[in-house]
Amino acid sequence: MLSPTIKSPHIDNYLMSRFGVDREQAILDEVCISSPIGCGAPVASFRTEEAAAEYEISGLCQKCQDVLFADEE
Repeated sequence: MLSPTIKSPHIDNYLMSRFGVDREQAILDEVCISSPIGCGAPVASFRTEEAAAEYEISGLCQKCQDVLFADEE
């Protein structure tokens, strides 16, 4: 089971107030964070351990990570 990393309450409060996104709850529910940041889809799997670790940080599924980090390759 994946679990959310500990973040400053200010970060989580900002995400909730600005976007209506509860990053911690999404990770506990094993779904991608909701729109407008993520897709809200259930999390199936990750290609690498690093991608799974990123999910615990950001709440973004593999597909959303691929979109977000596409320009970095």
